[in-house]
Amino acid sequence: MLTGLFTGAGRGRPVRLPIFPLGTVLYPGGLLPLRVFEARYMDMVKDCIKDDRAFGICSITAGAEVGAPAAYAPVGTIAKIVSWDMPQLGILNLVTEGGSRFNATSREVTVAGLALAEVTLLQEESPDAAPGAPAALVELLEKLIERVGAEHFTAKRHFDDPNWISYRLAEILPIKLSVKQKLLEVNDSEVRLRVIAEFLRLQGMLPR
Repeated sequence: MLTGLFTGAGRGRPVRLPIFPLGTVLYPGGLLPLRVFEARYMDMVKDCIKDDRAFGICSITAGAEVGAPAAYAPVGTIAKIVSWDMPQLGILNLVTEGGSRFNATSREVTVAGLALAEVTLLQEESPDAAPGAPAALVELLEKLIERVGAEHFTAKRHFDDPNWISYRLAEILPIKLSVKQKLLEVNDSEVRLRVIAEFLRLQGMLPR
């Protein structure tokens, strides 16, 4: 199940997933560390580790990460647990990797307060069909990865893939959450890169 969900196999077939609403956006191909301590998420994560299953990460639209179940955006990303440790009893540290994007078509909340959703996977734009990323953005991303630290990114780099470049810039740059969410929902790397380029121009990081 994990491999199919993560790579996007079986698109069009609804899949039931536990959802972890967060105050951030996970993009395909990105790494996201998580610190888990609430009982509902501890149980969820333990089940995912034991059964090699994935869960979904969606950005919060109302509410908070801790406490009562939060409202979340319909488009999220499959999260695969790539490493974990328990530094002390009751706390799990995870590193997750983003896989396919999905759309939550129906939702419910368990008695324990865990969000569940039926999701359908979204089609990713083919790199071969997309225009190449502007050289200035590729160069900027290379510098940002060096500055942030290579350990915060997957070992594989895809500087020839405009989708990968747009997702990495969107996750690194200090763009407000609502815009990050819109960039996740857009199925067009050229549009994503155009929005990012305009943000960089407004910040004085790219010439007009």
